Amino acid sequence: MRRAFTLVEVLVVIAIIGVLVALLLPAVQAAREAARRSQCTNNLKQIGLALTSYHDACGRLPPGYISKFDASGTDTGPGWGWGAFLLPQIEQAPIYNVIHFDRAIEDASNGVRVANIATYLCPSDTVQPSWRAMSRDMQGNPIAEICEVAPANYVGMFGSTEPGVDGDGLFFRNSGVHFSDITDGLSRTIAVGERSHFLGVATWAGSVTGAILFDDDGDDVGRAHPEEGSGMILGHAGEHATPNDPNSDVNQFYSFHGNGANFLFMDGHVSFIPRSIDYDTYRALSTRATGESISGDY
Repeated sequence: MRRAFTLVEVLVVIAIIGVLVALLLPAVQAAREAARRSQCTNNLKQIGLALTSYHDACGRLPPGYISKFDASGTDTGPGWGWGAFLLPQIEQAPIYNVIHFDRAIEDASNGVRVANIATYLCPSDTVQPSWRAMSRDMQGNPIAEICEVAPANYVGMFGSTEPGVDGDGLFFRNSGVHFSDITDGLSRTIAVGERSHFLGVATWAGSVTGAILFDDDGDDVGRAHPEEGSGMILGHAGEHATPNDPNSDVNQFYSFHGNGANFLFMDGHVSFIPRSIDYDTYRALSTRATGESISGDY
């Protein structure tokens, strides 16, 4: 006599499989995120090696971004940032070699600005192949598209105030910081940190002249406040916002690795800084030569 599964038995087996899948899925997702976070850390370490190599070759760190400026101090371009200057050090010399650094990022001859570079992208973040740099009014309303640029998830540390001119961190307009200028110590000074596009967009290319960053993606992360184009390549630790604070400016730091973000320090090590970090400590880590006393390892 042939036996077969009854309907009840089939349903029991399906239910058991469903329970097992439900139990295993979080573990699989956690393992995948751990791998992505590890890759993000490796990206930042590679950037750290590139910064050291650049400093060894040039005697200084690359500029936060390069720009001429008018009598009022307003940027007039071309705008190329530290990420572009590091391309040879991260094995992207072919891209570097076709950039016209004497021409604006948005110049028609610089179409390479939309090239995606894996080292500058965190695998935990989902980004579009390019995004539009826009001019905007004081309320953040779009006026015109300037150009498209490639995405990035890593921005240089400007310091404790809004990005632009003469920052107290490692990267600012036309900067050229020497290791000897970093009197707070290389291991106590943040060089580069993460920014998810969930908070605000960034690019390796630099600061597109006349562009304004604004939070208009409709989520609950990022303050709806217009920010200068230098925030496309730089971030800051000001205004009492620590990493992953949903009320951060769009030119600050955010990640999908949990309640905090990865940061590269100038000695080459990478640390995950949580949102819960003491703000004064975080602010001190963002500056190069302010002399604050910092306890603990980062």
